[in-house]
Amino acid sequence: MADDLGYGDIGAYGQEIIHTPNIDAIGEHGVKFTQHYAGTSVCAPSRCVLMTGMHMGHVEVRGNGFSPPSGQVPISAETYTVAELLKENGYTTGMIGKWGLGEPGTTGDPNKQGFDFFYGYTDQILAHNYYPEFLWKNGEKIYLDNEVKYLDTTAWHRGLGSYSTQKVDYSPDLMTAEALSFIEQNKETPFFLYLPYTIPHDNGEAPDTLRHEVPSNGRFKNEDWPNNWKSYAACIEKLDDYIGMITEKITSEGLSQNTLIIFTSDNGPIKERDYSSDSAFNSNGPLRGFKRDLYEGGIRMPFLAKWEGVIPAGTVSDHPSAFYDFFSTVADIIQAEAPHTDGISYYNALIGKPQKKHEYLYFEFYEGGKSQALIMDEWKVIRNDVFKNENVPAELYNLRNDIGENNNVADEYPEILANLQSLMKAAHTTDPEWPLFPSEAKK
Repeated sequence: MADDLGYGDIGAYGQEIIHTPNIDAIGEHGVKFTQHYAGTSVCAPSRCVLMTGMHMGHVEVRGNGFSPPSGQVPISAETYTVAELLKENGYTTGMIGKWGLGEPGTTGDPNKQGFDFFYGYTDQILAHNYYPEFLWKNGEKIYLDNEVKYLDTTAWHRGLGSYSTQKVDYSPDLMTAEALSFIEQNKETPFFLYLPYTIPHDNGEAPDTLRHEVPSNGRFKNEDWPNNWKSYAACIEKLDDYIGMITEKITSEGLSQNTLIIFTSDNGPIKERDYSSDSAFNSNGPLRGFKRDLYEGGIRMPFLAKWEGVIPAGTVSDHPSAFYDFFSTVADIIQAEAPHTDGISYYNALIGKPQKKHEYLYFEFYEGGKSQALIMDEWKVIRNDVFKNENVPAELYNLRNDIGENNNVADEYPEILANLQSLMKAAHTTDPEWPLFPSEAKK
């Protein structure tokens, strides 16, 4: 899984400047979904949706809530993750990359949430630094040969950011090595590897020229572009190299026919770097919005899946699905009994068979003025700034005719709008820790 990668950032979805042949090959030898959605449009809650199978109206972690100095709001001991399901059914489980759902020593420690092996970042602040002082390995700090400057960033996200002043150990290199080792060590038994890279998330604490840290700008080094454009493109191509190494390992070990490989991203690209402009990379393709938006650009994700001999090669599916379907899909594939979730297995869509669909897909976003969105068939309703005004007028779009969400047709279809708003109201459950509306805020 990539981090802040846009719908249009890879070749399979129209990218022409940045080359991603290894990622694209997953879809070429498998299936490409065109209507797959993240849990929401920012990191921690989207990952919580993926791990638990609950949509944003029900999930435990609904925002990037930070606890000093650099930890995350942890998921509770009672939370049941897809990793726990797999572990209980005989799979060795590994998580390598950015976790973001609890620090070591808390209930959200990944080793307490179903993962036999963990290596990477547990938080989402130090994870911005690609050359960190240390990474975690099963609860132990593994110190690296980097020198790091820490910054007190409590004024804006109550955390401890950093950037590197001496760069030796590049964390994605280390993560890839650990991933290859995990596959090697577990190739004789069933395994589950969750590999959420930090690429291409920028380092908001670093000087502007260091935002996307990569060992080399590669073939882009001589382009007449801003340095951040060069490093953004280079780090995505670096990610593609890593994906190629992982898929080649699966193939060379003879595991292709019993291994499902999925590639996606946690949410859309950031707005601040202007990568979605036509003059840069058009990261969102035809979609409106960015990370932290519930417009399509913030939540519609690239999704490619490969399973040799099971998924027909070169197929495309327009089945509407979301991160909260992953849990149900896994349970379906391994034929395990799972607890109730909000998801529906998309296994049939993967293999090209008739597929049961959701009545609707539902999303919330908990930063700024806060937002809600719901998609049913071709219709999408979205309400922005609901924490400022609980009765804010809704916007209505026909995604079949207007994928760019340019034409608000709320006034033209009042009955459809009313129906979708009633569904949206029913999908939301109140959590006192995560007020969506002013009436839910603690007094």
